[in-house]
Amino acid sequence: MSRETEAPAAMPTLEDVARAAGVSRATVSRVINGIRNVDPAIQDAVRDAVAATGYTPNRAARALVTRRAETIALVVSGAGDASEAEQNAFAAGVFADPFFGRVAAGVVGYLRPRSMHPVLMFAETPDARDQVVNYLRQGSADGALIVSTHAEDPLPAMIAAAGLPAVLFARPAGLVPISYVDLAHQDGAKLAAAHLLDRGCRNLVTIAGPRDVAAGHERLEGFQDAMARRGFPYIPVAEGSFTLRSGEEAMARLLAEHPDLDGVFAANDLMAQGACLVLREHGKRVPEDVAVVGFDDSSVARSSRPHLTTVRQPVEEMAAEMARLLQERIEQPGLPVTSVIFEPELVVRESA
Repeated sequence: MSRETEAPAAMPTLEDVARAAGVSRATVSRVINGIRNVDPAIQDAVRDAVAATGYTPNRAARALVTRRAETIALVVSGAGDASEAEQNAFAAGVFADPFFGRVAAGVVGYLRPRSMHPVLMFAETPDARDQVVNYLRQGSADGALIVSTHAEDPLPAMIAAAGLPAVLFARPAGLVPISYVDLAHQDGAKLAAAHLLDRGCRNLVTIAGPRDVAAGHERLEGFQDAMARRGFPYIPVAEGSFTLRSGEEAMARLLAEHPDLDGVFAANDLMAQGACLVLREHGKRVPEDVAVVGFDDSSVARSSRPHLTTVRQPVEEMAAEMARLLQERIEQPGLPVTSVIFEPELVVRESA
């Protein structure tokens, strides 16, 4: 006995969406292609009809109309000329750092509902930086979101000089005409200093981030300034590299040199976690003997034992804003460069 097979259902068309929305095919096309001169209520009706019919735009056809790739380059950039081993370590470090995962989550969360997609690129060598610029020039991506890991990174200036749409996470180190989002890092470090002092700590130390990273420098400067204003002009400092291991090593040095310390401000949560591990190994209770405050409010702050008191950096929201600014620049190329500065917040948990 033969069995009849059903013909596959036809793919929904623009006409199907137009009928469902009660508008013309041309109106549906304008909404789908992001043309702005459509009444917001009609835009909502078309989007509802798209969802109801399951219509999927033809990306190639849409690109011909909009002249856009609908792709954004998410670039993690460094400086210098890394060897092959250093390049591999650079990429591995990016994937291991919770900060970059939060950036990616914020970017994807903004782009996905707008049918835009990120392409991850690394730019830690001169050749890699040239590839990023050429990729953008060729129209393979509509713009770039840049996360720079080094103050001497030349990529932001290269992209600005080429007149390509881009937005930077954190302000550039030099006078580069590029839009950026950032946090008021000094204000965040001042929140940490005030909290430690208000809970009675008097022998404080700090584990700073790398001095050649703007965030590390600003957090240290903010902490030192707040302490000086409260009558503590000298604070012992050990520099880390924003990693767990560097936090452990810095804490061990500080503890050996200042065994009576009773408070620690670490410039990120990974280093704060490392500090807690070393303090515990040396019989110091956190927070009873030594209070510890981190920075970022990453997943590490909640997985650390004890849970970390930390300064919240709203990375996901900052990354989404970075993507929004880039979309504006893509749609309106003549916009002047701009900046958005987010405010930090102290999140009190068990470590201080």
